[in-house]
Amino acid sequence: MANEKIILGIDPGTTIMGFGIIKVVNKKMQFVQMNELLLKKYNDPYTKLKLIFERTIELIDTYHPDEIAIEAPFFGKNVQSMLKLGRAQGVAMAAGLSRQIPITEYLPKKIKMAITGNGNASKEQVAKMLQGMLGLKELPKNLDSTDGLAAAVCHFYNEGRVEVGKSYSGWGAFVKQNPKKIG
Repeated sequence: MANEKIILGIDPGTTIMGFGIIKVVNKKMQFVQMNELLLKKYNDPYTKLKLIFERTIELIDTYHPDEIAIEAPFFGKNVQSMLKLGRAQGVAMAAGLSRQIPITEYLPKKIKMAITGNGNASKEQVAKMLQGMLGLKELPKNLDSTDGLAAAVCHFYNEGRVEVGKSYSGWGAFVKQNPKKIG
């Protein structure tokens, strides 16, 4: 029987959440799907978080991923943007944790490095590399979905490495690894 695994990659955002799904069969990647959740039209931040949670649960229930790879928010100058991104990432992680799916976070530079060999690559460069790697016929208008796909591919490439990022297998593991952030 073939050794199979499905990886869901998520690029969290409060305007657009991108996601991509790959299937790994006998250590070879296959493209499954990529898309985005458009949140621009919603003004209420709590509605956006609810929609991110619900869409992530829907993806989990539809594709049954074995693992989730999520892009960690990068440190920018705008604290409000960081807070919003952190919340978006948090609800996506909570959806995965509620289904007992292991989650690994990757910094944007680590994802770009895994895909292009350059941690400072542009979204367009990452998208073009993924197009070649996975045989994608065309690229989406917004590249948030390719960013989500890149997180999944990065996770595939980093599998089995001792230090890949922060991983959580459930709420207990999350709390144990983040004692000062909780309570």
